[in-house]
Amino acid sequence: MTNRTAQVTRNTNETQISVTLNVDGSGKTDFDTGVPFLEHMLEQIAKHGAMDLAIDAKGDLHIDDHHTVEDIGITLGQAFAQALGDKKGLRRYGHAYVPLDEALSRVVIDFSGRPLLVSHTKYPDRVIGRFATTLIHEFFQGFCNHALTTLHIDNLRGENSHHIAETIFKAFGRAVRMAVEHDPRVTGIPSTKGVL
Repeated sequence: MTNRTAQVTRNTNETQISVTLNVDGSGKTDFDTGVPFLEHMLEQIAKHGAMDLAIDAKGDLHIDDHHTVEDIGITLGQAFAQALGDKKGLRRYGHAYVPLDEALSRVVIDFSGRPLLVSHTKYPDRVIGRFATTLIHEFFQGFCNHALTTLHIDNLRGENSHHIAETIFKAFGRAVRMAVEHDPRVTGIPSTKGVL
């Protein structure tokens, strides 16, 4: 199996983002984004996804966190697309249920080549600290559009917004880990179409 790594830089008038990804890592992280809650969630993805992830971001945080969070999702999606290449030998599908105290979430992902996000989540609070919970959707939408994945996120229960968000990001990391694993019984592209 080839080394599945990527380095992607994305520069716009609103943000400058750099992502370094090792899909087959051990959970090492290095973040400098200016958005502490997002960094806490990105750490969950890396640790539970067993990937190494470094993200440096400079954004227009004086306006709000929206552009930075969305563009990190976009750039991370681009990094996955680059690292996975033609997707030969992948399991392709992944799923995970993750609890945290009273909260429980389910994430199902398909590296399908078709970007779609279906998210059923409700947060009791509009903000966690100073982080707007609406930005979680923007992050995953950006990821799906650029990693070309179908992603279903369902928060099944929960009363604490931080717990709900954390179960989603942990479940996402674990679902991705399953989906990108090498399947020794798959020699080519895991699709009857022959392409993903």
